[in-house]
Parts: sequence; C-alpha cells; structure tokens
Amino acid sequence: MTEQRFTDAATLSGTRKTDDGYLVAEAFAVRTGIQSYTGAEVGLADKGVVRVWRPEDEVRAPDSLRTFSHAPVTLGHPEKVTADNWKDLAKGEVSTEAEWDGNKIKLPLIVKDAEAIAAIEGGTRELSAGYTCSLEFTDGVTPGGEAYDAIQRNIRINHLAIVPKGRAGGECRIGDGADQWGASPIIPSRKKEDTMSDALKTVVLGDKAAQVAASDALIIEQFKVDTAKILSDAEAAHKAAIDAKDEEIGTLKADLQKAKDAQPDPAKLDKMVADRAALVATVAKIAKDVKPTGLSDADLRKAAVAAKMGDEAIKDASDAEVSGMFKVIAADTKEADPFADALKTGVITTTADMSVADQAYSESLIDMNNAWMGETAKQEA
Repeated sequence: MTEQRFTDAATLSGTRKTDDGYLVAEAFAVRTGIQSYTGAEVGLADKGVVRVWRPEDEVRAPDSLRTFSHAPVTLGHPEKVTADNWKDLAKGEVSTEAEWDGNKIKLPLIVKDAEAIAAIEGGTRELSAGYTCSLEFTDGVTPGGEAYDAIQRNIRINHLAIVPKGRAGGECRIGDGADQWGASPIIPSRKKEDTMSDALKTVVLGDKAAQVAASDALIIEQFKVDTAKILSDAEAAHKAAIDAKDEEIGTLKADLQKAKDAQPDPAKLDKMVADRAALVATVAKIAKDVKPTGLSDADLRKAAVAAKMGDEAIKDASDAEVSGMFKVIAADTKEADPFADALKTGVITTTADMSVADQAYSESLIDMNNAWMGETAKQEA
C-alpha cells in the first residue's frame, strides 16, 4: 500500500458576497464510487488505465472528514500547503466541517483574496480537492458490480484549488491543475457541440482581465504565485541587507563615540605634557647621557636609576620598585632648577647625539636665555 496525491474536480455553486467583499460558496467533492486514472500517475507504468474505488466507509471516515475542516483554498494546485507557505498560497478556507450529502462530501468555503475572487467571477469556477491517500492495489468488484484495480484508503485533504474547467478531450491524460500536486481523474470526451468560447478562461493580471486557453490558465496562475513569492523573497533579502548595513553604521557610531570618550580633555593633556617635561628634566639632572626620545616614563626612570646605581639595582625590579628608587634619587635634584640655571649661565649643549626634537628644545632655551639676558642689561643701564 502506497501513499499518493490526488485531485478531484467539483463545481462551485451557491456563491454570494459578504459586506466585506468575501465570496462564500459551497462545493461537493471526494465522492464514492470508481474513478479512472492513468497508470503512470499511480505508480503502474505498465497499465494504461487504473480503476480506483472509493468505498463509502473510507470517504465518510471521521478521521478523513476532520481534515476538510478549515483546509486552505488555493488558486491552482500549488506545492503541498503547510504552515511554512500558507500565507503565500492560501486564498481562503473551508469555513466549517465537511458534511455528508448523498454520496459526496459537501464543502462550505469562503474565499477572501481579491485576485482569487476575480478569477472565479471571470469564469474559473471549479474546485479541485488536493488530498493524499493510500492505494491498496487489489482487483475486485464493488457491491454495485463495477470492477476495480485499486482501493483508496486513509483519505486526508490538504487544500481545495480553484481551477478552470477541465477539458481532457478523448485522451488519457492528467486533468487540469494536477501538475504540481498529483493525479486527477481522466475526464470523458466533451460533446462536439462545445464552442470555442468554452475553451477560453479568464485570468486576472493586475487590474486587467484577459481570455486565454483553458489549458494555459493554470500555468499563468501558477506563474503569478511563483512571481509573487520571488518578489517577496527579494524584498525580504533587501530588508535584511538594509538591516545589516544599519547595524554596521550603529557599530561605527558607537566606536567613534568610544574613541571620543577615551580622548583626554585639554586640562588632562596639559598635565600630561607638564609631567613628562618635568620627568625629562629630572632624568637629565640624574643622567645627562640618557636620551628620552622613544622611551616611556617607566623606561626613563629605569634608565636613570641604572645610570645612578648600576644595572644590578634594577635587575628583576618591578616598575613600582624602580619608581621608589627614582623618587629617592630625584629628591637630591629638587634644589636645583635647570631652567633657571640655563637662564643665568646660558645653555651649553652639543647636538651631535641629539634628536631633532631635543635640538629644537635646546635652541628654544638658548633663545629665551638670550632674550632674558638682553632685557636684564637694559634695566641695569
């Protein structure tokens, strides 16, 4: 016993509009009795036609009837309708539980989608029930005396599709709307009196309606469904890209603010410069050969202590220990003021080993000293 997907056609009747523009209708589907299918569609490629019997006890089984309640109504047979794609495919639903009437199931339904309603009003007036069932391949004869090749069991509806009128002619072929779902019954030949206009169906494209061949109507309707999904997916991808870019911009703004917050204010910056200048001046008093360029404050202290007390003094010593030793050594230099001394005696320096910055600093001291000495001479005169 294998599970198959099937479709049954039924005609919409008793349609009416609600105040909100919804279309309420009813249809009969999944009848008892025998229907014929192509062998290839039910897994028997070696058989031309397979006669499938639906016993009444299977059609009316409570577990089967319950699946009809609130089943989605679609425009054409789509893929299997699930919670993942319902919002893209459903155009309405079976509004109440299915009822048994005669030898068929009566299906009250409501269509809420404007496009689907327009298609119905334009002439697409059949319903095709898409359902799964198990096929029990066994030969037999119904109580009514009809021969069959298989029995349908465990009927479970998935959706009701709005489809154009089937026109299979005299060929054994898949009926309208079964392409993406499963097998539909072979439809007997139409009368020769059918006119050409009967073979045309109305499709709605935007705010326009057009007459097309019935065999092409479902292709167009499915194309509309597929195009809508592609557009929806593209819009979702675009939104995701915009959201990602907005997140990136937010991150950059936060990083910029963080960098601004990390910058010292002018007062702190002035203090840092003054502290550095004082440290350089103190180190120069302790060890004039120590060049400050490229050295951190800690390295400057360490170099001064090493110059004064020897390398052994700083071996394995922490920065805190070196800082303590430096304070003791530096205390002896506080009585002297190198800047004042320079102003009094003049700045004597050699530039051979000095950096550009050190040379500029030395030259500025010389200029200041010369200016001060000149002003003092004027006052004494």
